[in-house]
Amino acid sequence: MPSPSQALPPAPATAPDLASLRAELDRLDDALHDTLMRRGEVVEQVAALRVKGPVPLRPGREAAIIRRLLARHTGGLPAFGIVRIWRELLGATTAQQHPLVVSVCEAGGDPAYLALAREHFGALTPVHGFRNPVQAIQEVSAGLATAAVLPMATRDEGPSEAWWPALLRRDGPRLHIVARLPFWSPRPEGTPVVQGLVVSAAAPDPSGQDRSFLGLELAPQVNGARLVAVMAAAGFRAGAVIMRREGGAAASCALVEVDGFVADDDPRLPVLRAGCDQVTVLGAYAVPVGGEA
Repeated sequence: MPSPSQALPPAPATAPDLASLRAELDRLDDALHDTLMRRGEVVEQVAALRVKGPVPLRPGREAAIIRRLLARHTGGLPAFGIVRIWRELLGATTAQQHPLVVSVCEAGGDPAYLALAREHFGALTPVHGFRNPVQAIQEVSAGLATAAVLPMATRDEGPSEAWWPALLRRDGPRLHIVARLPFWSPRPEGTPVVQGLVVSAAAPDPSGQDRSFLGLELAPQVNGARLVAVMAAAGFRAGAVIMRREGGAAASCALVEVDGFVADDDPRLPVLRAGCDQVTVLGAYAVPVGGEA
């Protein structure tokens, strides 16, 4: 027969009380803060090694970081919380290296574009609002803003709304499309639902899953169907195509979205230039997490 001590079940482990759980949260907060401070030190080292040049805006790398974190994320903390935490962190570390200012075109006076900019670049990032997209772009050209958040280009936009032809001009600093907003979906209730593109003097960088924009100047006889065929012959898979012909102009211009990351030295571009008057790589964006909102 077992002894009385052997017959008794093991005593249950003491459940943590509220005070001990809060103490554990405090320890975790300190550890997180230590890690953030160390990350800031590493950012300073990166800035010291970086060749002086354009603003250290790396939207492709930022997108790759967030995708990687979401792929490994588990547990009860909502995924959108991870995105928000790291967007604030990335905005802060960018500002750590160079003043970060964003100009925003509030299309139709819609304040959602301002909210979209703050969501992506940080809640406390200085933001300048403009009713006209050209004004927002001029802020970037003049070096007064790091980036401009602009409405998505559409086929039915009016002359004052069509901002992308300005990126084809050669009479000023070269600007690039570098991101598409919002970067993540599904969108929780209360978040901005408008969509936009980000333009900056900094060149885009690949994220591993990207789409690019090409700006083309075309002969009068080239229509949309002909343009898609010319691009296919050069090896490009065209998505959205927007064509415009300004009043009195003989040639038209086109904004074409294509799969993949296209750089200035892409070997397909010379083939495409044989069928167009001018071809300009206007930039690229990381495909948003969860698809296009």
